[in-house]
Amino acid sequence: MATNFDGLLQAFRGFLEATDSVAPVGEFLGDIDWDMPARPLRPHAVACARLLDRAVELAPAGCRPLAELLARHRGELHWGQTYTAADFGQRFLDNYGWAEMFGTRGHYANDTVAGGFLVLGPDVEYPDHHHLAEEIYIPLTGGTAWRMGDAPFGPRDAGEVIHHAANVNHAMRTGGEPLLALYLWRGGPLAARSTVSGTAAGGRA
Repeated sequence: MATNFDGLLQAFRGFLEATDSVAPVGEFLGDIDWDMPARPLRPHAVACARLLDRAVELAPAGCRPLAELLARHRGELHWGQTYTAADFGQRFLDNYGWAEMFGTRGHYANDTVAGGFLVLGPDVEYPDHHHLAEEIYIPLTGGTAWRMGDAPFGPRDAGEVIHHAANVNHAMRTGGEPLLALYLWRGGPLAARSTVSGTAAGGRA
């Protein structure tokens, strides 16, 4: 069944396949059955979707077509937030959200792998957290510092593959610009809430 998001899903797949020479990406791709049934979800907005226009401007040429398609469909997608203002404050909530393309909560049903997009606004820290699922992030914009395990924060470029093994702590800290990133989860509960072990810097209102 054709949906409004078939083009976005195809672009998501094409972007991953262009990156599959990086070992973790190829392994994840091998677990994805792209013949996924569409799931009817009502649009659900989040405040951070306003940042997608700026993310398109920041995205390098190889990432921009995917970012543009996402921005074009933002009002039709069912956006989600794992946390509440009680967790990290209203400012964090206003600058955080995700849209799952496929998975147990996505616009396409998949019980094995979840994939979608994360948005974080400027000057936001997503504190140390971990989860059973193995995870890949590919930033579509640069300028964000990332941390894994006991390592310090360090910058990661747009298009760089960031791999988090199961139950490894990781965190992200944006600078003066927003982050847009593609994500994949596998090997654990695909809708599980992360275990947070850090505190969002400046997150509480």
